[in-house]
Amino acid sequence: MQGRETQGMSRERLARIERFIDESYVANGKLPGALVQVWRRGELALNSALGFADRERQVPLAEDSIFRIYSMTKPVTSVAVMMLVEQCKIALDDPVSKYIPAWEKLGVHAGGFMESFQTKPAARPMLVVDLLRHTSGLTYGFQQNTNVDAAYRKLKLGELATEGTLDEMIDKLAGLPLEFSPGEAWNYSVSTDVLGYLVGKVSGIPFETFLKERIFDPLGMVDTAFHVPEDKVSRFCACYAVGALGSKVVSDKGPVLQDDPRASPYLKVPSFISGGGGLVSTAADYMRFARMLLQGGELDGVRLLGPKTLKLMTANHLPGGVDLPALSRSMFSEATYDGVGFGLGFATTVTPASTLIPGSAGDFFWGGAASTFFWVDPQEDLIGLFLTQLLPSSAYPVRRQLRTLVYSAITEPGAAPR
Repeated sequence: MQGRETQGMSRERLARIERFIDESYVANGKLPGALVQVWRRGELALNSALGFADRERQVPLAEDSIFRIYSMTKPVTSVAVMMLVEQCKIALDDPVSKYIPAWEKLGVHAGGFMESFQTKPAARPMLVVDLLRHTSGLTYGFQQNTNVDAAYRKLKLGELATEGTLDEMIDKLAGLPLEFSPGEAWNYSVSTDVLGYLVGKVSGIPFETFLKERIFDPLGMVDTAFHVPEDKVSRFCACYAVGALGSKVVSDKGPVLQDDPRASPYLKVPSFISGGGGLVSTAADYMRFARMLLQGGELDGVRLLGPKTLKLMTANHLPGGVDLPALSRSMFSEATYDGVGFGLGFATTVTPASTLIPGSAGDFFWGGAASTFFWVDPQEDLIGLFLTQLLPSSAYPVRRQLRTLVYSAITEPGAAPR
């Protein structure tokens, strides 16, 4: 049996993961390329790069390719907030209006359209914890569910292509109603962009500077940023699309180029610094971030958070301890639903059996709009990372398939929960 296993995982079944992704998605052109990494027991058990970073220019995908991680930015922003919580510079039960006074009297939508909204008083103030767990009453324009969503679209709130700034978004939100009273429901939203604004306000330095100086530089995340500098453009992936963002309809014409890496908005510093979806990163960088999370907030002697803070972040914070189906009003998010709760920046598995896919109670995860995905399982001492560039993330069931394949490769139990 020697040589057939690595880090308590079957080598044969790990190879099956690469074969499945290639045959099911890359070779047939459904995905331009895919990078899969599995970290277990302190080592990479699988590191596979398949297909193209740029199909039009025939640039192969490489380990150091740079990806748009979109909503995988959210866990990074949430860690930044919790670092400030640990310093007692902000508290989870602080009213958001303490930092944004113009939001003190935000009402709840009771009827009407953008020019004639009718509102009613919120049952309680919006708290910082509501922003972290998406129970704030805010929304995303792409939800396309209500008149409030329509107002977000009209004002281009939270869109990465907006020409406005984060401060301007905060000001515009002061003039719009909430979808619901804070704590009443779960709705995927611009909440994490608002958290980025709070990080800048509370820390006294620009949000993007805080991330670089307090998270990226200490962890050695050398390629993670809100834009791609000129000397790294050759490593920047093209982004492709099928159907429409938020849609489960896949075009029969296959993926089309959505963002050319040589003419992308990401090539310049954006005016809107999005803590909800603005970062680019690499597999090496994001794996270092995930390893820090797996190890209770510390990596290679650098501690960003205490283990108790990580435990708090990865607990289910949905009111009443319910899972997402019981509370969600979202038309679209980056999470599966049954058996899954939501913590402070991550989805978390509450009841593994209800998910109908392998996993562990307390594993936590999130994904991005271009089909990127990661999860951390402390019980199994495991991290899974999947990077590609295809919009929308709902196009294919590759995330659940990857989890199934990875867990089926385990032959020995992992470490004790940290």
